Amino acid sequence: MCKMTFEELSGDYSAERMDTVAKALEEVLSLALPQGCITVGVYEAAKSLNVDPDNVVLCILATDDEDVKDVALQIHFTLIQAFCCENDISILRVNNTRRLAEILGGGGKQGGEPMDLHCVLVTSPHSSSWKDPALSKVNRFCRESRCMDQWVPIINLPER
Repeated sequence: MCKMTFEELSGDYSAERMDTVAKALEEVLSLALPQGCITVGVYEAAKSLNVDPDNVVLCILATDDEDVKDVALQIHFTLIQAFCCENDISILRVNNTRRLAEILGGGGKQGGEPMDLHCVLVTSPHSSSWKDPALSKVNRFCRESRCMDQWVPIINLPER
């Protein structure tokens, strides 16, 4: 059950708030990458979700304008979104795959091959429970969005 005031529920998200969440998302990805807590790719994400969904703390679906017309990708997204909602995994949609590639390093390439950045999972390190303030901020944003019936909020990653 969502417990929010009317002021928190009314209106659209401000640009300032969206920028804050985008920066928090960048921080989460930057911290998770060196810890090996990132899974990249639709197929790899599906395998990870199947094996250990309790370890996934965030799912990011990324698209560019041309991806909207890709029916197969949209079907994958629908299935991943349903799974994440069913397993209480926070989920975001990002509309700038090029910026996402920059954040994850390698310019979108892994071993010379282009990375499938359409789905990125952030998992919790096995060594300890992850209490990252940036992750808490992103998860709170996702939770508040669900309370407003926006099940998959869209974040614009600003160019650097």
